[in-house]
Formats: sequence, structure tokens, C-alpha cells
Amino acid sequence: MLPVKLDREFIVLDRSLHAHTAQVQPALYEDLNARFDGFQSCLLIAEYVFDDDWGTWERHPHGDEILYLLSGAAEIHFLAGGRMQKQSLLQPGSAMIIRQACWHTAKVLQGPCRILFVTPGENTENIVSPPFA
Repeated sequence: MLPVKLDREFIVLDRSLHAHTAQVQPALYEDLNARFDGFQSCLLIAEYVFDDDWGTWERHPHGDEILYLLSGAAEIHFLAGGRMQKQSLLQPGSAMIIRQACWHTAKVLQGPCRILFVTPGENTENIVSPPFA
């Protein structure tokens, strides 16, 4: 078993909870959908580094997402109870659970901001404009 650098290779847990690696490259998500049958019942373990705010809003209709702050700081904006709310991740080691189907985005408070994601990727939706605009 070789070590994995999560900024270069993501880990996918398939529906049988077997771990697979996937090279980070431009067609990553298309490849994952093809390789894992639309990403049904799979979890993506990924690390992203942000210098700027996210450019989109997203939601995951098939489960909760976990964000774990590795470095930097971020403010997570999310739609809950029909209104926009926010919660900060300020200390490395802080984690947040984004509930299933909750629209969310992030503002970088201190970059570079590194976050580990555990994401139920099946049918993830992304939009540019806030969902309440």
C-alpha cells in the first residue's frame, strides 16, 4: 500500500466501502461518473486548496458532506430554514457537517485555505448564482 497525496489523488469509497484512487485531472468528475456508475452510493475523499472564494454554490442530494479545515480559515455560507446563514471554520482541526441537499459555498478568510472533504458525490448540483437570489 502506497501513501496517497490527497491534493493529487482523491480516494473514492465505493458502495462496498472498497477504496480506489483517482488522479486529479481536468476530466476527473466525468471519469468518476463513468468508473463508478454515476457515483451511486460512493464517497469522495478529497483535499482542495483555496486562495479565493468558491465560484459556485453546491448541494449533495444523497447525503451529508463533511468539511475538515487543514489550514487557513473559511466562512461557509449555506441556505437553511429558507434564509442564508454562515458559520466560520477558523482553527485547523475544525470540522463542519453540511446537511444533505443544503446549498452551500465558502468565502476564504485566510488563504491559502486547505479543506479535506468527505462528499457523497452522486448527483451533486452546482450553480453560479445564490439559490435564493
